Amino acid sequence: MSRPALLQSALYTLLHEDNISGFNQQRPSGHIDMRGGDFRGLDLRNACIEGASLAHAQISGAYFPVELTADEILMSVNFGTRLRYRTK
Repeated sequence: MSRPALLQSALYTLLHEDNISGFNQQRPSGHIDMRGGDFRGLDLRNACIEGASLAHAQISGAYFPVELTADEILMSVNFGTRLRYRTK
């Protein structure tokens, strides 16, 4: 298994600077490829990650938005399904 890396991406840099609002404003509506990125220590609770796949990700200790159920996260990690937010 490859080690997580720091990606050369403006959006990735925004996440690492804890600029979640900047990330959400600048992210395109389509696909963003951040495979292999190092997301250790990041709080993604305010990041819009709907539609993301967490296939094979190591998520121990990760914070996720409260709208994502544990089952939804595990399905994405284990089977690569895209995350769907729970509606209130």
